[in-house]
Formats: sequence, structure tokens, C-alpha cells
Amino acid sequence: MSDDKPGCSFGCPVEAALAVIGGKWKGIILYHLKNDTRRFNELKRLIPAITQRMLTKQLRELEADQVIHRKIFQEIPPKVEYSLTNFGLTLTPILKTLQEWGIEYIEKITKIRNKA
Repeated sequence: MSDDKPGCSFGCPVEAALAVIGGKWKGIILYHLKNDTRRFNELKRLIPAITQRMLTKQLRELEADQVIHRKIFQEIPPKVEYSLTNFGLTLTPILKTLQEWGIEYIEKITKIRNKA
């Protein structure tokens, strides 16, 4: 059985998945949401290298793709929480596999990158 679909380049399912979760920050954001609901500033503290603008952009894209849910509380000051949707929860095994792969190969990756 082939993964090729008419009108789709080779690897289309992978391309589709990466279009939703790819990029420098989305995987890290999803990792921090996999077990917990988080507020914006909490995510910002957990990912200190991301700018506020980029975090906002990535959260909006994940929300538009229905991977995360944004819950707004009508209070002062405004409170917003982010969590995985049921669709987003389907990514949990993928995130776990990526984490396990990273644990196994982090030293090798670090050595390779330090040589460059």
C-alpha cells in the first residue's frame, strides 16, 4: 500500500502533520500543554527564548487548526487559558515518541552541532 495520493507530493501525510505542528516552537508549546492547562504568561516562563509576539502567533495558529482551545474568563484582569482539544490530544503519543527520541539522542545531536 502506498502513501501517495492523487495530487499530493510524496510524503503528503507527513507534510500535512508538519504544517500543523511544525516549526521551532509549536512542538514545545504542545509539550507544555500535553498534561496541563496553561496561561499565556506561564507558557512564556516555561519557554523563555520565545518572544511574546511569536508565542501569540503560534498559539493563534494552533487554535485556528483546532489543536488547542483558548478559554477566556470574563474577569478583571482578563484571564485566558490554553489547553489541548480532543484533536490536540491525539498528538500526545507523537510528543512522547519525540521526547523519548530526544532523550536517547541528545548527546549525539549536541556533539554533531558543536563540531559545526
